[in-house]
Formats: sequence, structure tokens, C-alpha cells
Amino acid sequence: MNKSQLVKCISEDTGLSQATAGKVLQSVLNAITETIQSGEKVLLVGFGTFSVTERSAREGRNPGTGKKIKIPAHKAVKFKAGTKFTDSIN
Repeated sequence: MNKSQLVKCISEDTGLSQATAGKVLQSVLNAITETIQSGEKVLLVGFGTFSVTERSAREGRNPGTGKKIKIPAHKAVKFKAGTKFTDSIN
């Protein structure tokens, strides 16, 4: 499912126009992004938790050449699925 398909699904489920549903979805995504950028967690009970994690510098390999490369330390977004969400796919 891509973003436009998700907007269409939201529109059908809520009775909102697709334009309004698109604005609502974008607002939710912006709120999640801004919260993560500030270093806070986003907890959606029953769905999951978005958080930021620190990745330390490490050595890796270029898969094409096998040559060793240095991967710098960086921050990454982590998602942990909630129990209800996980149980719904089993």
C-alpha cells in the first residue's frame, strides 16, 4: 500500500474527502517526524512505538568489491510493533 492508497482508505473509512484525508495523514506524519527529531518516543497503544537509537561507528564491507569500509556513527529510527498489532497478523 502506498500513501495515495492509504489516503483513499482513510477517506472511505471516515467519510472525509480525499483532500482532507490527505491533509490529516500528512499532519500525523509531520507530528511523528517532529517528535522523533526532538529525541522523544511516539507511543501508539496497540500499534507500536517509534524511537531514536544511536548506532555506533563500525567496520563493514562493500558487497560489490569486498573492500572494508568505515560506517560512521549515526542516529536511526526504530519501530517496535505493539502486541495487538503483532497478534493481528498471526
